[in-house]
Amino acid sequence: MGSLTLRRAGWFAAGTAAVLVAASGAAIGTATAATPSWAPASTAAIHPGVQTHTNGAQCTSNFVFTDGTSVYLGQAAHCSGTGGSTSTNGCTSGSLPLGTQVQVDGASKPGTMVYNSWLTMQANGEKDPDTCAYNDLALIRLDPADVSKVNPSVPFWGGPIGLNTAGTSSGDTVLSYGNSELRGGVALLSPKQGISLGDTGSGWSHSVETVTPGIPGDSGSAFLDAGGKALGILSTLELAPTPTSNGVGDLAHELAYLHSHSSFGSVTLVPGTEAFRGPLVSLP
Repeated sequence: MGSLTLRRAGWFAAGTAAVLVAASGAAIGTATAATPSWAPASTAAIHPGVQTHTNGAQCTSNFVFTDGTSVYLGQAAHCSGTGGSTSTNGCTSGSLPLGTQVQVDGASKPGTMVYNSWLTMQANGEKDPDTCAYNDLALIRLDPADVSKVNPSVPFWGGPIGLNTAGTSSGDTVLSYGNSELRGGVALLSPKQGISLGDTGSGWSHSVETVTPGIPGDSGSAFLDAGGKALGILSTLELAPTPTSNGVGDLAHELAYLHSHSSFGSVTLVPGTEAFRGPLVSLP
């Protein structure tokens, strides 16, 4: 309760057609891309933070993942949602089906949504309220033609250097990189630093405050902890404890669910090739 998703829905933009509710269960083929050799970070067209567009809804990608064969870009599961901004329960909210094409900035061909935590929870009859509220991860499989354009480093910050499995405490520094269309392409506004307000939902989510706060279009963007580990994925605008706080889904929880409830058990987070540069300032 008291949360709004942060995808920039198609109805924000003039001339975007209404989203149609589609049935899930489309067959997903297996990609044949070779184990990747990453593009240099300075020239990579595809990386954490590029915009994704799913049937008119704009979001921000988070991290790069691989199973040794295919390369995936993470986005928030709600980016393919068919409900409104208050539809945040992944066990009851509608979603476009697996197989939906996703436009990825920098890619020559659309990616394909091959995993969506909302659809997986609904297929499995998930009932745990925290899991339903905060499990918000989708994987977009990149076309093999675009794999050579990918670098897994988070712009500006570098990393990730691994996966945060310990969560956060109130006051811990967090870092992010948003890319909403509403910022008009001003790159200086993309890097964000802030603090955690503490974990919620049995560790499934972290309430955070950053400068600047996440806005529609930032949905799905990557969050790092102060040491450069991948912490989570921007999911919601929170109305409490403060109206400028955001909810960040815990990536370790989301990956654990993916591994145990889908056919993507071998998918892993790809560390950045660029060294982690650390926070801009030390926060008390």
